Parts: sequence; C-alpha cells; structure tokens
Amino acid sequence: MEKAPQDLELITKYFSDFTHSQLQQFSALYSLYYEWNEKINVISRKDIASLYEKHVLHSLSIAAIFDFQKGMDVIDMGTGGGFPGVPLAIFFPETNFHLVDSIGKKLKVVNEVASAIGLSNITTQHIRAEEIKNKKFDVAVSRAVAPLKDLWRWAKPLLKKKAERSIVNSQLSHENALVIPDGLICLKGGDLGQEISESNCRPRLIELGEIFNEEYFREKFLLYVPN
Repeated sequence: MEKAPQDLELITKYFSDFTHSQLQQFSALYSLYYEWNEKINVISRKDIASLYEKHVLHSLSIAAIFDFQKGMDVIDMGTGGGFPGVPLAIFFPETNFHLVDSIGKKLKVVNEVASAIGLSNITTQHIRAEEIKNKKFDVAVSRAVAPLKDLWRWAKPLLKKKAERSIVNSQLSHENALVIPDGLICLKGGDLGQEISESNCRPRLIELGEIFNEEYFREKFLLYVPN
C-alpha cells in the first residue's frame, strides 16, 4: 500500500486497507475543507487544523464497528459539512449515501468536496429528515444533531422493513465485532444517561475511547438502535 501523507497518519494508524484512490481522496479533504470553510463556515475555525481527528476519524468510528455492504442505502441526517457521510462514502465506495441538511449552503460544500475528489456514491437533498417522503434506507447515521428520541423518531419511518431488505443481518456477537447494521447509528459525547432514558430506546453503547487511543475520544460514544 502506498505510504499515506503526513496528515493521514492518524487515520492509517487505525485503518490500513485503503486503495491508492481512497488515500488520495482522504488526503485531499484538508485543503478542500480549509478552502471552503473560509467561504462557508461548516467547521469551527478552531477545529479545522484537527480535521482528521475531530471529523474524519470520528466519522470513521462507525466503520470500525459496522460493515456497510455493496448496494446498501444510508441516510446521513443533518450532515452539516458532510460528516459522517463523506468519510464513510470514501471508506465504503459501493454503498449509497444520501446526505440531507436543512441548510442549503452546507450542502454546497458537500457537493463541491464530493465532486473534487470524484465521489460518485453521494447524493444530497436540502430538506429536514422528518420531511422526507417516498424514500427508504437500510441505515440512518447522524453526528450530534439532536437528542436520541428525536433522531429515532425521524429515522424510524425512513428505515426499510425487514421484508424490503436483501441484506442478511449479523448480531453484535462480541466487542468491536463488525456488524451489518439495519437501524440508527449516532455519534454523541458526554453523559447520555438521561437522553437514553427519555428516548424509550435501548441502544447499544460503544465507547470510542476503547477503539481509538486518543484523548479526544474520551467520553465519546457510538449509539446503535437496531431496527
């Protein structure tokens, strides 16, 4: 495998099976987001230097646990500047990602970034997730957009029923096992006890600090609500 650029060492520390094309796509993200962030603020200015840790690697925590299959349809609810959808679309080039947000100018950044790096498995829609009609997905993903109870309320009507899915689902058999997901996956931080209690869901909770040995990921979690 071709040696990754310096900026990508944090990514390749945890993920190594990338093609030359994927490495080029990941490596191009910093300059693209830096340039677009000067025009349309989609990432905190203080965080742009930490793009690969706080946005790309954080998004890829989903790929450390789940295996999205060829032909699966995934919706990223409230994608903002394209997280977690853009890194996941690079990681899973045969999976279809539909990125939605209520702020159109953020989707302009997503479209420009996707076009610049040749991502053909991304579509975007300027809409709130709860307003989507006549579309169904295998999986919904989201990153710190809303409380879990709202995310599940928006996601559930958008998820395919088991009879509509051709994917055979796996169970989470042991810690860090790769799973073919079929519900809601969201990335969150902090004390989630009350939020989970109010959601009336029973999500599987995975501590990201146990996956990535970086200070940033302490008290950050992945929540999975199977459909």
